[in-house]
Amino acid sequence: MSENTNKTVLDNQFGQQTDVNNTNTESGPISIDDLEVNDPELAALKKQMMEMEQEAAKLRELQAQATKAISDEQSRDEADARSVYIGNVDYATTPEELQAHFQACGLINRVTILCDKWTGHPKGFAYVEFAEKSSVETAVQFEGSMLHDRPLKVSPKRTNIPGVSRGRGRGGGYYAPRGYFMPRGRPFHRGRGRGRGSFHSPY
Repeated sequence: MSENTNKTVLDNQFGQQTDVNNTNTESGPISIDDLEVNDPELAALKKQMMEMEQEAAKLRELQAQATKAISDEQSRDEADARSVYIGNVDYATTPEELQAHFQACGLINRVTILCDKWTGHPKGFAYVEFAEKSSVETAVQFEGSMLHDRPLKVSPKRTNIPGVSRGRGRGGGYYAPRGYFMPRGRPFHRGRGRGRGSFHSPY
């Protein structure tokens, strides 16, 4: 009987050891969230890293915007280098007539007649954009040529002409044919090429 008692005691001790081992085995890995609760420094570090990532994303966005702005500015400057200013334009002159007048100078991309923003009346000057820069030299030779019995003033386009602005603002209206819808402050252009084309807004 004493042997049975000793055996029972040994079994109980083994069972207790088994329970302890099972407890350690079943415990899973500690998560980051649990560590953050117990370690404020780790939580602060994670927050700081997230803020740094957000700042880096904002910086990349600003750099992309700056690059696009520079590219757009260069494109406008390049287009200006292929354009001429036409002054003393009769108010009844149409873009088609200006295109026909200067088509001998080379392929024309765009004809723009400036109008008063508030009244919609032509201001008496226009711009002609050519496909090639060399066409500007030829167009300048048309200085004094007659259109609607008025001598035209022709010179290379300058972006700093007083009273002329690239953006929206006073004096930013554009000429459009009668009955054609014109969004406020938007230019209307001829299609590329010498053939007939309808007025349209590329913006």
